[in-house]
Amino acid sequence: MEVITIETPQLGDRTYLVHDGVAGVVIDPQRDTDRVEKAVADAGVRITHVAETHIHNDYVTGGLQLSKDHDAVYLVNAADDVPYSHQPISDGETVQVGKLTLKAVATPGHTHHHLSYIVTHGDRQAVFSGGSLLYGSVGRTDLVSEEDTVPLTRHQYASVRRLVHETKEDAGLYPTHGFGSFCSSGPASGADSSTIGEQLRDNHALTDEDEDHFVRELIDNLTAYPSYYAHMAPINMAGPTPPNLDVPASLDPDELGSRLQQGEWVVDLRNRVAFASNHLSGSVSFEYGDGTKFTAFLGWVLPWDEQLTLVGERQDVENAIRDLSRIGIDNPDAAIGTGPADLAPTAATSSYDSVVWDEVLHKPAQDTILDVRRTDEFEDSRIEGAVNIPLHELLRRMGEVPAGRLWVHCGSGYRASVAASLLQRAGHDVVHIDAKFNDAEKAGLNLADNRH
Repeated sequence: MEVITIETPQLGDRTYLVHDGVAGVVIDPQRDTDRVEKAVADAGVRITHVAETHIHNDYVTGGLQLSKDHDAVYLVNAADDVPYSHQPISDGETVQVGKLTLKAVATPGHTHHHLSYIVTHGDRQAVFSGGSLLYGSVGRTDLVSEEDTVPLTRHQYASVRRLVHETKEDAGLYPTHGFGSFCSSGPASGADSSTIGEQLRDNHALTDEDEDHFVRELIDNLTAYPSYYAHMAPINMAGPTPPNLDVPASLDPDELGSRLQQGEWVVDLRNRVAFASNHLSGSVSFEYGDGTKFTAFLGWVLPWDEQLTLVGERQDVENAIRDLSRIGIDNPDAAIGTGPADLAPTAATSSYDSVVWDEVLHKPAQDTILDVRRTDEFEDSRIEGAVNIPLHELLRRMGEVPAGRLWVHCGSGYRASVAASLLQRAGHDVVHIDAKFNDAEKAGLNLADNRH
């Protein structure tokens, strides 16, 4: 048995190809299945099965399309009433994938109908736990509904215990979530691999013998999650279409200028400091960078159903189109160029200052420090006198933004850049603080916190 991992660090998820050298099963594929196709071709195997651990809340699945493309059996929990062709599978049922035996184990908690899969070949086992047992923790339990959160947390506690009792301690553990995904719950670790035995020793869901304590602790430490999650399960239940990953023809300068004047969403993918120094008036900053922050924050912050125009260099635009397709944002328009002079030479441009903490020490007393981190981050530690409006709430809370000049910060500078661009677009005078919050106290800022 060989397990091949296809990572999606942009969303903190993993897809797995498991094969015996001839036949294979793909577990929890992302929508852009060309990456899976390459892994399959490189391995020289045939996909006979595609399996979902659950109806995903954080990305659009590629499972249905992959199963069609390979005439493979599509395994979906029998309890999920989906309208497309699939093979229902239930707790305890097994399927042969060549020489491999795949067994479904009901592990409700992350969702009501969550399954894990134990794959066995000879005396070797591999456990594919989806959003159930993660490295160091478990999948979050509050994505279904508020009233379901406590019952699902209790289910999660029981599920992971059942799962480990059905497997060997030396079995490799392969979760779908937990690598930066908002589907994980604290204290998920940053490990790259693990075994069931390691989790038995180290995972709080398995070491905490007090179920009530576990439930309270897990729920108390759940933080906000992206608003686009609300759209993922309905898309996955209905049956996703394959993505269009083509880069569209670049908009001409007049059309781009017209969209800016009409207040459409024009998303600048360049470095946030470059954006601050010069950008098309009315555009907003979502730096693409390495892609690890781009998708979640754009999907969380901007309105779901409005047309997007991506502006930037071709590689960034191409990557952004792929990443957005994974969360169901399809067919954005694009303008290719290195900056405003390339994109729309006659269009109005804007700028704002981008500073570090040392410069914040000298801000005028009447100016406001605006903290756009999540509420839990702000409550844990904050700059004295700062006002908190989380980035993901900013568009609907613009009426609460203080008057006067705003010095905008977050944890690293990324969210602050998005917020500063949104605030300037709305008519505010802004300064972008491009610095890590953890360096603020060292630079001389006074903090108020609940750490002691």
